[in-house]
Amino acid sequence: MDRTADRPTVFHRTAKLMDWTEIDGNSLTDPESISSALALPSGDLAEVMSQYPARINSYYLSLIEAAGDGIFRQVVPYPDEVSETNNNLPDDPIGEEVYSPVPNLSHRYHDRVLFLVSDRCPIYCRFCTRKRKVGRSLTVSDDTLEQGFRYIGRHPEIRDVLLSGGDPLMLPDGSLDMILGRVGGVPHVEIKRIGTRVPAALPQRVTPDLADILKKHHPLFIHTHFNHPSELTPESREACRTLADAGLPMGNQTVLLKGVNDDPEILEQLFRGLLTMRIRPYYLLQGDMVRGTAHFRTAVSRGLEIMETLHRRTSPMALPYYVVDLPQARGKVILDRGSVLLRDNGCVLIRTPEGDTVAYPETEL
Repeated sequence: MDRTADRPTVFHRTAKLMDWTEIDGNSLTDPESISSALALPSGDLAEVMSQYPARINSYYLSLIEAAGDGIFRQVVPYPDEVSETNNNLPDDPIGEEVYSPVPNLSHRYHDRVLFLVSDRCPIYCRFCTRKRKVGRSLTVSDDTLEQGFRYIGRHPEIRDVLLSGGDPLMLPDGSLDMILGRVGGVPHVEIKRIGTRVPAALPQRVTPDLADILKKHHPLFIHTHFNHPSELTPESREACRTLADAGLPMGNQTVLLKGVNDDPEILEQLFRGLLTMRIRPYYLLQGDMVRGTAHFRTAVSRGLEIMETLHRRTSPMALPYYVVDLPQARGKVILDRGSVLLRDNGCVLIRTPEGDTVAYPETEL
């Protein structure tokens, strides 16, 4: 694929840096613009996007080298998203809605909550665990924020608040400052965390002004989301340098994705590269069984093989935990040969920290 052929407002690395709002404003969001930029059939795109919207900003578009590569597959709608197999999967397999006492807040673990504070993303990942909401029904308002602040304040067991969405770093500086201040002002809240795709997908958003705001709110941890070495660009490196220099500890959460990064060489390159950016590889996540994402699923046995290969080839510093977020809100479990009991009939048994065993689909769908 010619990266410069007939694309509307493609980000050019050699050109003067554009403001992040301009890059975001040039995002491809309709079948016709994506079809024109990537020479794809608009009818297939329209069918998928009638259910699951797409968003590809001009910076992330510039990272695509060829149709079907590891960047392309993460953001370009696929007909498989609306296949019968995909439609048989649940919208919310890990039970966020079940444990949602107020809108946009999930209290699944005793001492921590997930708080959705933004309904915007720099890109729409095709494998998103909140595919049911992002770009569709997720709405963040003054009212949902106030309900979340009040809930956190009324529950003294909450010591850890993870801000997500959408992407919190897509908020205006002032809004993010206010939210961090309100959460951090609750006496029993000890730490705050931000889950963000911005350093990988829209690194120009990480400005010195943003870093100055974030460092006001320590202890604050940043969970980045890099999935492929092609995302480790000069721009993303500069964004992460800015965050690290502001004293913000960073850990990365990678999703294991078929056809994107289900290869030990790709993941080794990614994890080693992250360490050079002062980001600790933290989680390698088994893909959730979310409707519209079945074509990304890898077998648990494949994930275990990849981790065993990485153990032989690289430093433990570059090795994340391989984890699964179990269905029916059973929580995260580290996957290794001690927790996974392989068996036939298409499932594995996973032993939880409580000593229970949970059947989990092993085969690729």
